[in-house]
Amino acid sequence: MKPGTTVTMEPPKVRAPNIRDVARLAGVSYQTVSRVLNNAESIKPSTKQRVLEVIEQIGYRPNQAARALVTSKSRTIGVLTSQTAHYGPTTSLHAIEDAAREAGYLITTTSLSTSDQGSITEGLEHLMAQAIEGLVVIAPQVRVFDAFRQLALTIPLVTLDSTGQDAPRSLSVDQIAGARMATNHLIELGHEDIVHVAGPRDWIEAEARMRGFLDAINAADLRTHRPVLGDWTADFGYHVGTELLDFRDFTAVFAGNDQMALGLLHAFRNAGLDVPGDISVVGFDDIPEARHFFPPLTTVRQDFAELGRRSIALLVGEIEGEEDLDHAQILPELIVRESTARARR
Repeated sequence: MKPGTTVTMEPPKVRAPNIRDVARLAGVSYQTVSRVLNNAESIKPSTKQRVLEVIEQIGYRPNQAARALVTSKSRTIGVLTSQTAHYGPTTSLHAIEDAAREAGYLITTTSLSTSDQGSITEGLEHLMAQAIEGLVVIAPQVRVFDAFRQLALTIPLVTLDSTGQDAPRSLSVDQIAGARMATNHLIELGHEDIVHVAGPRDWIEAEARMRGFLDAINAADLRTHRPVLGDWTADFGYHVGTELLDFRDFTAVFAGNDQMALGLLHAFRNAGLDVPGDISVVGFDDIPEARHFFPPLTTVRQDFAELGRRSIALLVGEIEGEEDLDHAQILPELIVRESTARARR
């Protein structure tokens, strides 16, 4: 070695503790540790407690793949989703991941490139190859459910966002009730000419919210304006807002989501109109930014996180034989802010 040469020593690699380390420190066999990890009923409480204390002390984390080989259970739940870019599905997915982790399950997610039968089958086969024990489907479009009806699944399944689809084992927010809340709020404020800017055709939520709007309008015996089909974006809301102002035969707008409502607010303000003095606006979803719109937006709040958490609770219950799920709906909540006011006569 030349004089002045600096030698850099790499620190020794620290081996992660394994099941045999736990067994040695707890004074039991590694088979006993395995039975503790799998909640076997034959283990003495004192032995179980000793093993769990050692696991906690040395920070042992079971290898999921190895456990799957021994137990024939992967403790993995698949999520098949056709949309993750929108606020609702993304929020539900995050809650699903957190809830599954707390329940001791892994999550593997596949996003569909399209909603046709081939893409759904390919996505499902990808998940099944990972030995998933249950499946959550976040499917906001009608054709996704049509495709799923043709598949014979042998694992527990929970679907989200399936209002009106009569799908077995499904969870949803009652979109129809939420749309009625929004429309009735405007009617109670004295608005008799209300326009609905709806979501895209084939979207389950868009269809349900349109139905709730029309139900409320018909129940109040008001003039029906033909709903405008949109695309969920603020750009569309702005575009249709400028076109609606060519007619001005309305005093309020119920937008199918908060992003389109944001575009409407922009269009009305650019035209020199006051919201809610001249036109009241209601949205749907209660995205985090809705309270900071100008003016803050009256909207319908959906608890997407609760939807995700509940889907995992029900799915895990079915996987472990504790609960039999059919169909359940979560009621939304009307959030009244400054974008709505009494109609001017």
